[in-house]
Amino acid sequence: MFAKLLFLFIAMPMLELALLVKVGTLIGFWPTMGIVICTAILGASLARYQGFVTYVRIQQSLQQGAMPAEEMIDGVLILVGGIVLLTPGFITDIFGFILLIPFTRYWLKRWLRKKFDQMIQTGQTDVTYIIR
Repeated sequence: MFAKLLFLFIAMPMLELALLVKVGTLIGFWPTMGIVICTAILGASLARYQGFVTYVRIQQSLQQGAMPAEEMIDGVLILVGGIVLLTPGFITDIFGFILLIPFTRYWLKRWLRKKFDQMIQTGQTDVTYIIR
């Protein structure tokens, strides 16, 4: 776990910075800044739209008396995707767009559900139900 966090907080920003410098030398400073700003704006608007769609789906599930588990996972993935897209860099932008596009988010959500189920079955986590 420590190695993953080390990679996430040290190696990833270094990779992003190196890639930004490389792209900046190839196409210039202002075009690179334009790309970074445009992806942040596009990502924020896509996150807002996808978040609203997910919010409506959560409301519909609750009105039908169903637990909106899938929609909640979507909401968390959209939140993470939006945050990642606001950080400057090309690698994080790709990851953020993967989280915001419904088709690719679906596959990641399926993988997460399998991981959650495995964690529950192996006893790595505990599920508690609160009944009111």
